[in-house]
Amino acid sequence: MRVLVAPDKFRGTLTAVQAARAIATGWRRSRPEPGEEIDELPMADGGEGTLDTLVEALGGRRLRARVHGPLGDPVDAEYALVRGARGPAAVVEMARASGLELLSEGRRDPVRTTTFGTGELVRAALSEGPEEILLCIGGSATNDGGVGMAQALGVRFLDREGKEIGPGGGALLDLAAIDATGLHPAVRRTRFVVACDVDNPLTGPQGAAAVYGPQKGAGPEDVLLLDRALAHLAAVVNRDLGIDVRGLSGAGAAGGLGAGLVAFVGARLRPGVDVVMDAVRFAERLAHADGAITGEGKLDAQSLRGKVPAGVIRAAREAGKPVMVLCGRAEVAPEGAEVASLVERFGEERALTDARRALEDLAAEVAGRAGGRAGGLRFGP
Repeated sequence: MRVLVAPDKFRGTLTAVQAARAIATGWRRSRPEPGEEIDELPMADGGEGTLDTLVEALGGRRLRARVHGPLGDPVDAEYALVRGARGPAAVVEMARASGLELLSEGRRDPVRTTTFGTGELVRAALSEGPEEILLCIGGSATNDGGVGMAQALGVRFLDREGKEIGPGGGALLDLAAIDATGLHPAVRRTRFVVACDVDNPLTGPQGAAAVYGPQKGAGPEDVLLLDRALAHLAAVVNRDLGIDVRGLSGAGAAGGLGAGLVAFVGARLRPGVDVVMDAVRFAERLAHADGAITGEGKLDAQSLRGKVPAGVIRAAREAGKPVMVLCGRAEVAPEGAEVASLVERFGEERALTDARRALEDLAAEVAGRAGGRAGGLRFGP
């Protein structure tokens, strides 16, 4: 029997690597026979932790660059060089430079925060000469439409007096013209693929400011201002660059960074879990397995909209393989998969304070109930 163990992180308790190891350890405890094989494949969806997941799966090397954080503070941020499916690739995780976790709650202010540091990370990665850059854009503290990122790569955003506009989403209302003639030359010879963990449009009630602005520190008036500012940016982009990002799915990811990457570096937006699954050759590894186990901290409605469990369940269904979801807490029951949760089995306190061993124990129980070799793998309820 061969089982592919492919979880996402359990946010706040376990990384994806730790979760995969815990599940594998529990499975082997119940089924120590030599014929039982576990393929550990930590997963991600383009949010925080995607860089670690890809380095773990693909190998490569980690590098660091000193960049500007969301409010201009110096940050030492990692990026990576890996063996991509189409040649040498760099992995840039925007949260390392422009992420919400870099700011205390009292300093969160999307009217002022900037993606400039993300652009500096991209510039550092370009200096290594990759054929492709994978940009993971979850976990942002920003709402500047990717303007800061583009400024770091040489694009100029000018006000009515021909001066560079300031940092942050609020400054976009001062934008009068875009000058892309100074764009870093390596951008045009590099493929950019963006791993999005959301599909929001740029503006409107489901846009970047309305949906995600409040968690980044925006009050009701800030949300209205930022939505107006992104709409203004989109109009100027359409006029000056001939690119219309207003109806683009995923344009609102990371405070509009999705739109900015399409407009300023010619990026292609893709669901983050699909990018990761392609990069780690998920389908190939699933084909050699009898079934799959996935999971994440909280299995909810968002999990079924492009998160790791949804991607693994879809792939397993297409391959005709059984799939099990182990999670911290379950609020939904996805079709075609068995589900077991730490909270339901062990209670909330242990799920939060002893997540690793609890996950091992849950995996051991699942393994003990699993069908044998003769009838193929079956995950019991």
